[in-house]
Amino acid sequence: MIEPLSLLTGDGITLEAELSVPEEPWAAAVLTHPHPMHGGNMRSIVPGALFAALPPAGVAALRFNFRGVEGSAGRYDHGRGERLDVVAAVDTLSSITEGLPLLLAGWSFGADVALMVDDERLSGWLAVAPPLRTVDSDGSVRPAGWAASRDPRPAVLVVPEHDQFRDAASARQVTGDWVATRIEVVPGADHFLVGRTDRVVELAIGFLRELAGVSA
Repeated sequence: MIEPLSLLTGDGITLEAELSVPEEPWAAAVLTHPHPMHGGNMRSIVPGALFAALPPAGVAALRFNFRGVEGSAGRYDHGRGERLDVVAAVDTLSSITEGLPLLLAGWSFGADVALMVDDERLSGWLAVAPPLRTVDSDGSVRPAGWAASRDPRPAVLVVPEHDQFRDAASARQVTGDWVATRIEVVPGADHFLVGRTDRVVELAIGFLRELAGVSA
């Protein structure tokens, strides 16, 4: 069952969200979506596939629209305010699933934002097709402050084989000194993962099982 929610961020922005909690969850996941300025929203293909697949597998899932997207108040903030949006989602889901492993999982822009969020309640990060960059208000590209890079909690980067924005070799170069990160390549896929979201779901559930110590 899908429950509509409103989230309130630390800077007073109200976000629209959806929650799906199975009867006996063994893990939880907050899902973030691709770039708001390019049509990204919580129902985009990857968060949509994860939100559909995780609850039947026993994982509580929360997806939301970043500020300025559809029914969420505020406006796009170049990945800065969006971090507060993620924390608001973590606030809500962690209070419902306290004691369970909590994964922060994002796609594209949402993956970059996820990797920048440092929150003690997280068990790990799943970054799907992360560009591994953020964009300043003047349009220039800058390296991001990756919270996941220096943290002993695990991060998995799911990189499409033919990603147009950051291929596996480049991702390995950028994350070579990250503390607890591994890269999983999705063969035959490009950044948009059409026809390959099944593999993303498989990797997400596998990673959650690792975090929870649950066997397949």
